[in-house]
Amino acid sequence: MKSLLFSRFLLLLPWVLIVIIVLDIDSSRAPLPALAPRGGGGSSGGSRPAAGRPPPERRGPEAALPTIYAITPTYSRPVQKAELTRLANTFRQVARLHWILVEDAAARSELVSRFVAAAGLPCTHLHVPTPRRYKRPGLPRATEQRNAGLAWLRQRHQHLPPPQPGVLFFADDDNTYSLELFQEMRTTRKVSVWPVGLVGGRRYERPLVEDGKVVGWYTGWRADRPFAIDMAGFAVSLQVILSHPKAVFKRRGSQPGMQESDFLKQITTVEELEPKANNCTKVLVWHTRTEKVNLANEPKYHLDTVNIEV
Repeated sequence: MKSLLFSRFLLLLPWVLIVIIVLDIDSSRAPLPALAPRGGGGSSGGSRPAAGRPPPERRGPEAALPTIYAITPTYSRPVQKAELTRLANTFRQVARLHWILVEDAAARSELVSRFVAAAGLPCTHLHVPTPRRYKRPGLPRATEQRNAGLAWLRQRHQHLPPPQPGVLFFADDDNTYSLELFQEMRTTRKVSVWPVGLVGGRRYERPLVEDGKVVGWYTGWRADRPFAIDMAGFAVSLQVILSHPKAVFKRRGSQPGMQESDFLKQITTVEELEPKANNCTKVLVWHTRTEKVNLANEPKYHLDTVNIEV
C-alpha cells in the first residue's frame, strides 16, 4: 500500500510543480495599462481643427483612403438647422470625410457653432459675408463661401509635401446624397462627373458617355454650356486644386447657371472628365429642396416661457 501511494505521489509531483511555477509567474507580471479611448478621427465633442492643422493620424484600412473634403455654403433661415442635421447624418457614415462649413455671415452664428460642436464630425467652420450688391435675384449665389473653402484648403496643404491624396466636392446643404456616391468619387484622378436628380426642370440631368468618355450633356437648360452640369455633379482631385491655385468661382462676368462651367474651364477639359456611377447611368445625388416653411401663425414677439432653438 505504501509503495502504491508513493508511486502515485511521484507521478503527481511534476504536475504540482508546474502549476506552482505558472501561478508564480502570473502573479509577478505587471498589470496591463488601460486602453485609451479611440478618437473620432478629427474634431468631435465641440472642438474645431485650426486652419492648416492636419487631422489626427488614423490606423487600419481607413488610413489608406483619400480624404473627401466637402465644402458646404450655408445661410441663416428657418430650415437651416434641419438641413444641416440631415447632411451631418449622411457625412457621419462616410470614412475619412472633412466637412468645410462656410456661413454667409460676418461672424460665426451661435446656432451653427453649437451645431458643429455637437456634430461629432471632423469639421472646419468658416464664415464670409456675401456683399449686399450680389444678393439681388438672378445673381450667382454662394460664390464667396465656396471660394473661402478653396482658400482654406490650399492654405492648409501648401506646406505639406506631395503626394496629398484627397478629393473635393461642393455639397450644398439642401441636397440628398447616397452613400454610394462617396465610394464613387473617392477614386477621382482629376475631375469626375455623374448624374444629378431633380434638377434643370427634369427628373435628372447627366453627362452623355460613349466608350468611357463624356461626349455631351442630357440637360433641360442650356445644353451649349461648356460643362452643362449641376454643382452637385462633379468632384475634383485635391492635387488638381493645389496645382491650379488661381482657380476660383468668378463674380465678374459670371452668369446664373454658369458657375460650374466657369470653374471647371480653369482646371480641366470635357475630354478629361471621368464618368462615374456606371458610366453616368445611376442617380446618386438629388437636388432636393425643403418646402418653404409656413410661419403665418408665429407671433411677432416671443411669447413662450422658454427659448427653443429650431
